[in-house]
Amino acid sequence: MDNLIFSVGQLTKYIKEMFDYDEVLNDVIVKGEISNFKLHSSGHMYFTLKDNEAKIKCVMFKGYGSKLKFMPEDGMSIIAYGSVTVYERDGQYQLYCTKLEPDGYGSLYLAFEQLKEKLFKEGLFDEKNKKRLPVFPRRIGVVTSSTGAVIRDIINVSTNRFYGINILLYPAKVQGDGAAESIVEGIKYFNSRDDIDVIIIGRGGGSIEELWAFNEEIVARAIFESRIPIISAVGHETDYTIADFVADVRASTPSHAAEMAVPRFDELKFKINSFKEALYRSLKNRIKGNQMLIETLNQKLLNYSPNNWIAQNLQYIDNLHNKIVNILIRKINEEKRKLELERTKILNIGNNLLTKRRGEFSVLVGKMDALSPLKVLTRGYAFVEKDDNIVKSIKEIEIGDKLVLHLNDGKVNCDVLEKMEVNL
Repeated sequence: MDNLIFSVGQLTKYIKEMFDYDEVLNDVIVKGEISNFKLHSSGHMYFTLKDNEAKIKCVMFKGYGSKLKFMPEDGMSIIAYGSVTVYERDGQYQLYCTKLEPDGYGSLYLAFEQLKEKLFKEGLFDEKNKKRLPVFPRRIGVVTSSTGAVIRDIINVSTNRFYGINILLYPAKVQGDGAAESIVEGIKYFNSRDDIDVIIIGRGGGSIEELWAFNEEIVARAIFESRIPIISAVGHETDYTIADFVADVRASTPSHAAEMAVPRFDELKFKINSFKEALYRSLKNRIKGNQMLIETLNQKLLNYSPNNWIAQNLQYIDNLHNKIVNILIRKINEEKRKLELERTKILNIGNNLLTKRRGEFSVLVGKMDALSPLKVLTRGYAFVEKDDNIVKSIKEIEIGDKLVLHLNDGKVNCDVLEKMEVNL
């Protein structure tokens, strides 16, 4: 069979559809460090998320970015939620983020990971070292605060499951200085008795700092060395501590721990009705299967939604906007350079012309100075005025006229007594 020949667009579209149909890629959580962060004028955020091994381009559109309680920046370690798909124009996959959280564990998280790796290498987490819980415990030892909701939840759940169950509390400090030592003392106390069948240690939820007592090495080793099976019930379902990994069983909540430790009184009734329950489970699984099918079809509808096409083109528009701005800036700078060159040429021509005109002017001034009547007067000559007119010939003068004789340094008023013509 001949291989199909795809256009680049068809191949990219095919790859994008593979991404869009992948359930994992449609809902991912990624941790990494931000680099090349840019907040576009459109309000969209573009950045790269990286670690020591790889990097991925990320986009957070304005609708999601406006809900952030902080402003991302380069070098910030974050946890990103979203989906991975292909940006068709560039043919590259990107993480489209819908939520960002700062990764704020810091040194405590590092200490947690280091101790976890150390104890793992020593075998404290190995399944072969886990002890099985007793089916019908006679007495349950609980190491927790006497004032918190944990002990009340354990008592309520336990007595509801099997009335008359015997529970013994060791009131321990579960937070702050001395909490780890107090928990260890409780574990050792119950191990010193011979009437305790299972131990529950735990507390309510909180920050990593508040749960830190259950991440201490002395607590982990006390759990591992206990001859009595221990259930760890620390925090909420999403909280994990070192105690959870070392304990024989980890419960998501204190109530869950009570459920795991105490059998239900109606267990026999459950077995009698096993066929009924099996049918129920079968129907439930069938309904769940149909629900998953409906969710898959809904997801396909979402993938072909115009919103996806709009999101792709929003990024394309942003890229075009950047290109246009860069082209205009380069064009303006080029025109500025041309104008500056023309201005320099005009200034040079003007300066040369001015220099030339100055020289010509100097020559003219010299000629005018040489031809000036005043210059002639300095050599002993004079000129004559009659009735404010310069006299050029003796024929213009009569006996008795009044004349003004102009000299270099003044003038003289004269009366004509006699005139004499000279033939030249």
